[in-house]
Amino acid sequence: MQTDWTVRAITRAMLPVLLVLTLVEIGSGLVLGSFEEELLRSPSLLVLVPVTIGTAGNLGSILAARLSTAFHLGTLSFDPTDDTLAGNAVATVLLAATMFPLIGFGAWGLAELTAGARLAPLTVITVAVMSGLVLSVLAVTVTVIATYAAYRFELDPDDVVIPAVTNVCDVLGVVVLFVVVWLVL
Repeated sequence: MQTDWTVRAITRAMLPVLLVLTLVEIGSGLVLGSFEEELLRSPSLLVLVPVTIGTAGNLGSILAARLSTAFHLGTLSFDPTDDTLAGNAVATVLLAATMFPLIGFGAWGLAELTAGARLAPLTVITVAVMSGLVLSVLAVTVTVIATYAAYRFELDPDDVVIPAVTNVCDVLGVVVLFVVVWLVL
């Protein structure tokens, strides 16, 4: 793991990661742009976009911080039966299961107050919950892979995992949200 704290060492470790993640974010914008018409027709969905991708990134970031701490403490193994790994993964999915119904209801309510929600509350909540649960599983997967990759490439997971997870969750969030919308509507 990198222990050199010079500007040069940090830049050498982070610049390639940030360049790749910039390209990932551009992809997210392109995907989002392709669904612009659907978003403008349904204000509730428009409200869901930033909150869904933000919450997915936050869930992944929380997990990343916990795994990084466990990694530094030497209590993390990448064995699927590892209690630290499995327990934190399950907690992440359960947290999503409690948050996304509230997010769906909040998105519907905000759209109703400001623009007149064109979708039923149950529809918006269903889209939010389905998207959130899928995203939480994907966030766990991305976080574990990114943490393991940091370990294998001898990078500090504190430096690379959270930016990787939040950026990948942005793209996945947009894609998953619109696949779920396509399935539900």
